Amino acid sequence: MSAIFGVYYLEGKPIDSTHLGRMAEVLAHRGHDNADIWIEESVGMGHRMLWTTPESLLEKLPLVSSTGNLVITADARIDNRDELISALQLNDQASAKITDSQLILSAYEKWGEQCPEKLLGDFAFVIWDKYQQILFCARDIMGVRPFYYYHSSQIFVFASEIKGLLCLPEVPRRLNELRIGQYLARIFEDRETTFYEDILRLPAAHSLVIGIETKQIRRYWSLDPSLEIRLSSNQEYAEAYREIFTEAVRCRLRSAFPVGSMLSGGLDSSSITCVARNILSQQKHQELHTFSAIFPNLKTEYLQLIDERFYVDLVVAQDGIVPHYIEADSISPLTDYDQIFWYMDEGFCAPNIYLNWLIYQKVREKNVRIILDGIDGDTTISHGQAYLTDLIRRLQFKTFLKEARAYALRFYLPWMQVIWQWGLQPLIPEFVWKISGKPIWMDTAINPAFAKRLNLSDYFKEQQQKNSHTSVTARELHWHSLNSGLIQYALEMADKLSSACSVSLSFPFCDRRLMEFCLAIPPEQKFSSGWTRLVARRAMAGILPPELQTRITKANLGASFKPKFLEFEHRILDEIIIKNPKNIEDYVDISALRMAYSRYLSDPMQEQDAMTVYTVVNLAAWLQKIQS
Repeated sequence: MSAIFGVYYLEGKPIDSTHLGRMAEVLAHRGHDNADIWIEESVGMGHRMLWTTPESLLEKLPLVSSTGNLVITADARIDNRDELISALQLNDQASAKITDSQLILSAYEKWGEQCPEKLLGDFAFVIWDKYQQILFCARDIMGVRPFYYYHSSQIFVFASEIKGLLCLPEVPRRLNELRIGQYLARIFEDRETTFYEDILRLPAAHSLVIGIETKQIRRYWSLDPSLEIRLSSNQEYAEAYREIFTEAVRCRLRSAFPVGSMLSGGLDSSSITCVARNILSQQKHQELHTFSAIFPNLKTEYLQLIDERFYVDLVVAQDGIVPHYIEADSISPLTDYDQIFWYMDEGFCAPNIYLNWLIYQKVREKNVRIILDGIDGDTTISHGQAYLTDLIRRLQFKTFLKEARAYALRFYLPWMQVIWQWGLQPLIPEFVWKISGKPIWMDTAINPAFAKRLNLSDYFKEQQQKNSHTSVTARELHWHSLNSGLIQYALEMADKLSSACSVSLSFPFCDRRLMEFCLAIPPEQKFSSGWTRLVARRAMAGILPPELQTRITKANLGASFKPKFLEFEHRILDEIIIKNPKNIEDYVDISALRMAYSRYLSDPMQEQDAMTVYTVVNLAAWLQKIQS
C-alpha cells in the first residue's frame, strides 16, 4: 500500500509543482517512509512510499527508465517475480535487488499495453510513455489497489484517493445523484462512478490509455467459465487446491516487517492463518500475529450469534502465533466517524467498518505492516448449492433428492425448503418474478420523486437485466458471483481504512490462480453429501483443527452492530430521522424512513430496517460534513 498521483495537461500547460506537493501532502497517510515527484513540462507524477516488502526498501519512485523515455509510479506488489525475471531476461541481476516497479516497467518495455496480463499480484500503476505521448494506466484484476481519475479535454488527473484529485482547481466537486440512488438502494455493481460527477474509478482488470486526443479503456483479463479441470480423484483435487492456496498465502508473506492475519474463527481466515503459520515456522521461526474482534460485553442473546472465541482459540493454540484480541462491543459503531469520513472520501455502506477500524489501529501498534484477510473466500471457493439445480436440469432426480436430504440434515434445514430453494425456484422463468412490476427501490426509503426525476426504475431494471442469471449452470453462477461489483467495492473500502493506519492488506482468496482453479473444477467438488465448500475442507485436513474443518456455522456480525448502533446513537438517530432530516429529504422518503426506524426500535435485529436506517443516517452525516 502506497500512494500514486499525477497530472497531464493535454493542451501543453506546464505543471505547477505546488499542486503535486499538495497531492503528496494530502495522501501522506498512505506512505510516510519516502516521497518524491517527477515533472517534465506538461506531465507530472508523484509517489508516497510505505515500505512493506524487502524490495520496497530499495524502491525509488517515480522511476525513470534507462533510456529516459518511460517513467512509472506504482502502488504494487508483484507475486510472479521469478517468472517475470526469467521472461524479461533480468537474470544477470540479483533478484533481491530488483524492485516490483522495475519489473512492471520492464514488462511494459517488452509487451507494451499487454503487460498487465503478465502480472500476478495487486497493483495500480501509471507509465508515462514519452515516445507515444501517452499515459498508460492499469489496475489489478480484483481492484485491491485503488485508482481514481478525472478527465476533461484540458487535463487528466489520477490519484489513489479522491482527496488527491480535489487538490487541483480544475477538478469539480459536483455531487453525483445517481450514485446516491445506487447507495440508498444498496446496489454496487457499477464499478466506475463515485459520489462526485466526472470523478471515476478505473474498473478492476482494466487498463486505460490517455493521450492528447485519446482515451481508451480495455479489459485485459477475465475469468473463462468454459474452462474445466478434470482430475482422477477427490484427493487429487484437494492436493491441487492445497498447493495453489498455499502459494497464494506464501507470496503474500513477503515482508520486511512482522506479518499479521485477521482471524475471525471462520473457515477462510482460519485457513489463511494456519497455512501462513506453517510457512513462517519454516522461515527462521518467524511468528505470525493474529487479530481478532471479541464481544465479551454483549447480552447473551446476541453473543451466541457472534461469538467465535472457541474457534479462534483453537487456531492460536498452535505454536508460532502471537494473538491479539480487540474488544469491539464497548464502543459506538459511529466511533471516529469524522476521521473515517475524511479517509473514505464518500458515503459508504459498511455497517461493521468500525470493527476493522479498531483492528487496524491495533495492527499499527504492533508494527505489523502486512496483514492477510479472508475476503472473499465464500465467493472464490463457492458454497456450491447450485449443483442441486444442475442435477434437476440433468433430470438426475434420484441424486438430487439424496443430495438435498443430506444438505438439509447437515445444516438443520427443512427438506422441502431445500427442494424449493435449490431445485424448483431457480427453474421458474424470470418474467414470472417480475409480474408485479414493483420497482427495486420500493423496499428502501428512496424518495419516489427523486427516483422519478432520475428515472431510477428503468436504470435499476437495466442493471438487473445485465446481471440476470436465473437459468444458468452452477459454474456460470459461480462466474457471475466472482464478477460482482460488490467485491471491488468492499476491497476499495478496506483499502482506504487500512491505509489510514499504514497497513497494507493482502487477500489470498483474490489470487488469480486460485479463482481460476475453483471456477474450473466440477461442481460436485464444491458440494457433495451435504457439505459445502468441499474441496477446501478436504484440502485443509491436517492443517485446520478438525472442529474448524467441519464447522457449518458462521458468525453474525450484525449481532453487535445492530443493538449497539441503537444503544449508543439513539440521540443522533432521533436528530436526523425525527427532528432535522432537511439535508436528505430530497433523496429520502422521510415517512417511509420513520416507519422503518419505528420497526427498528421495536426489533433491532430486523435486517432490512436496520440497514435502511444505517444507510440513510450515514448519508446524512456525510452530506453534512462536505457541506459544512
